Amino acid sequence: MNGDLFLRCVEIVEGVLEDGGLSKTDVHEVVLVGGSTRIPRLQEMLSEFFEGKELSRSINPDEAVAHGAAVQAAVLANKADARVKDLVLLDVTPISLGVETAGGIMSTVISRNTPLPTRQERVYSTYADNQVAVDICVYEGERAETKDNHLLGKFELTDLPKMPRHKPKIVVAFDIDVNGILHVSAMEKTTGNQSKIVITNDGGRLSPSEIDRMMDNAERYRLEDMQRRADITAKHSLENYVYSTRTALRRAKPVVGREAAANALE
Repeated sequence: MNGDLFLRCVEIVEGVLEDGGLSKTDVHEVVLVGGSTRIPRLQEMLSEFFEGKELSRSINPDEAVAHGAAVQAAVLANKADARVKDLVLLDVTPISLGVETAGGIMSTVISRNTPLPTRQERVYSTYADNQVAVDICVYEGERAETKDNHLLGKFELTDLPKMPRHKPKIVVAFDIDVNGILHVSAMEKTTGNQSKIVITNDGGRLSPSEIDRMMDNAERYRLEDMQRRADITAKHSLENYVYSTRTALRRAKPVVGREAAANALE
């Protein structure tokens, strides 16, 4: 009756190992957490998954989470206690964070499971000649296209220098503190113009159940997303090639003649 739920538990354990870049042999001890781990069949499946490893029962599974919360509180409060002074407890981002780029593609800035606090930067540019403003749309999610992810907020960076496309350098920085508060800033390197937004946890963020659903969808549509990303990348490469060719021909007018250049541009 509950076999599918037990299998789901084992799949989650397998996913945790994969996300952490670990193998079964890297695990020294398997600690049971939560009252459901008392179920004999679930214990058997976990032991089988770890190739017969004996499961640790040294901690009451009903109290394990409370023990961990108490240790975390002591660490954050800087308690002068020898039992916690050498402990380092890391929280991680539960889902990837990024910005929308041309074609509605998600460009990841901070990947899922990155330890907090963290700061990451990416350099972007403009999509059109003489573009004087860009919208910075911040998303969370694992899908290739932003329409399938969750919008957290957006802001505008203005007064960009009038330059050919891809010439301005826009540095987008994501900064997450230990409380999970996200600071996103964008700065144009030539002028120093910048803008920013702060995204907190008290509203607009995905719930744990929504994150689980999004992760399931990301796995379900993984191949389709890979193809869609490849299609849009190919389209952008063709557009860049055409743009470069047109630019080269315009510059070549004095050499090849206006009529020859005009014919080529057509």
